[in-house]
Amino acid sequence: MDLIFDIFRIDHNNIKPKQGRILISDPFLNDAYFKRSVVFITEHNENGSVGFVLNKPVEVDISEILSDFPSIDTTISVGGPVGTDAIHYLHRLGAMIPNSVEVLKDIWWGGDFEVVKQLLKEGSLNSSNIRFFVGYSGWQPTQLEREISEDSWVVSELDSGKIFDTRNRESWQEVLNALGGKFKLWTNFPENPGMN
Repeated sequence: MDLIFDIFRIDHNNIKPKQGRILISDPFLNDAYFKRSVVFITEHNENGSVGFVLNKPVEVDISEILSDFPSIDTTISVGGPVGTDAIHYLHRLGAMIPNSVEVLKDIWWGGDFEVVKQLLKEGSLNSSNIRFFVGYSGWQPTQLEREISEDSWVVSELDSGKIFDTRNRESWQEVLNALGGKFKLWTNFPENPGMN
């Protein structure tokens, strides 16, 4: 029995949560939004943390959510349980979208929504340089650190290209496989142990 807990216990590797890093849920996290999720942290400071679940796509067209929105062939993801009445977005166009917040060298968050619509109409935006989310993930001050200490999350990094490629439910397994070692074993843990 101890061996199982050793395999699934997270060895904290001193990688701290911060803007631009990712959170990978452990296989035991049984939460509707965060089960087998990869979350991109866009803000982390004394006021708390904000991020977006990258690998929870929904089968809906953005024009079904937003009326009078330009057509774009892209996947929308559930970003988290907070503010599900709003659309959020990450993009790679920087200053072309005023009031964007730079998260990483090649990734910005938010910005002027009217400019986004105009760039879509012009064809300057497509699924390779913008991602849309319904809702976001949020943590109160010290809440995320507490969850990490309780082994709910592994903190890691992902290059900016992968942030835009991590869109399907299998991405949780792919990210863990890339970490190697015991994390590869996690991918074989049944999603519902009682059904094994």
